[in-house]
Amino acid sequence: MLNIKVGSSQAGDAFEAGKAAAGAMGGAKFAFVFSSVNYDQAALIKGVKAAVPGIAVAGNTSFTGVITPKGFVGGDHFVGIMSMGGDVVVGVAGSAKGSNAEDVGKSVAEAAMKNAGKNCAPDYFYMVASPGEEESYLKGIAKVIGRVPFFGGSAADNTIAGQWKLFADEMVTGDGVALAFFYTSGGFANKYTGAYGESNKSGIITKVNGKRQLMEIDGVPAVKKYSEWSGKAVDKLKGMDLLVESICNPLGVKDRLGDLVAIRHPMNGNDDLSMNIGSDLSVNTAVIYMEGSVDGLIKSNGETLQALKEKLPKAKGYFLVHCGGRRAGIGERMEEAVAEIKKAAGDVPFLCEFTFGEYGFEKDGNNTCGGLMLSFTAFGD
Repeated sequence: MLNIKVGSSQAGDAFEAGKAAAGAMGGAKFAFVFSSVNYDQAALIKGVKAAVPGIAVAGNTSFTGVITPKGFVGGDHFVGIMSMGGDVVVGVAGSAKGSNAEDVGKSVAEAAMKNAGKNCAPDYFYMVASPGEEESYLKGIAKVIGRVPFFGGSAADNTIAGQWKLFADEMVTGDGVALAFFYTSGGFANKYTGAYGESNKSGIITKVNGKRQLMEIDGVPAVKKYSEWSGKAVDKLKGMDLLVESICNPLGVKDRLGDLVAIRHPMNGNDDLSMNIGSDLSVNTAVIYMEGSVDGLIKSNGETLQALKEKLPKAKGYFLVHCGGRRAGIGERMEEAVAEIKKAAGDVPFLCEFTFGEYGFEKDGNNTCGGLMLSFTAFGD
């Protein structure tokens, strides 16, 4: 049997917050931990481990708060924890950034397998990374374990100021990657979606600088093309204004089977009319102008969780990764989104974090990293 518990705290002292949130989780083997950037993360983890000796942990700082069955837990100080015990073996490992992200991903995967006491690929795995090289870490991990379903999200802060942290047991870093490998006979399902609609506006990426600077679409400067599609003046799409203006109308990249549209969030409009994107891009790939609304961002929480329940009807717990950009777009209406989640979850314990990048998979598609997405995961016996 799988045993899942959820706890939270808003105590100002990091150690006491971790200890209080994990206080009722005796016997657990692993815990997801998501917290305020205002904590000393090392002290927070020590508090969790003081409450549950021997427990392994992995997680990151979350944008503005978390959601538990009690509701939205935020403010200057907050921590949310989901623990797992019973029929599961978990191996945790992490590393700060190195000179080559693929090599780091490979070494961390080997360490997670070793720490689980295994010499084979896990049944599924969780990943957290700092924003920037998520896909490269994933490539390195795949060299070790092959194609294994995964889920997770990128560490976040409250102001996109690079204050985020991620952790795996005692390791805490602002730039790197952490993994949790799960070995279990229990059920697992992931629903990964942006929940946006496709418009009839699309184009081909014709120029990229590096992996994440979109220079041209159909030979036209990217911001100018986005201006044409959106009807918004170019001057309204400069700098970080683009990030806000594109929350309800991001770009999408469809997978080869058409099962998934991975959202690509325009983050910054540059003076040369290129735009920085929150995920990797490739020349000669089609991008779609996506359509959404704040109402849609809210309702998609309940709809996505309902779709997840259809994949695994008798779940013991839900781990919900919700984009921080979507949360910002929802703004003061966040309680409506909380109500959607609580209604869909029913009596099943859940924990929701807010990230600056979301990871998941759909059907026969490869594991994928995106932005402005929902990655909702269910665990069962």
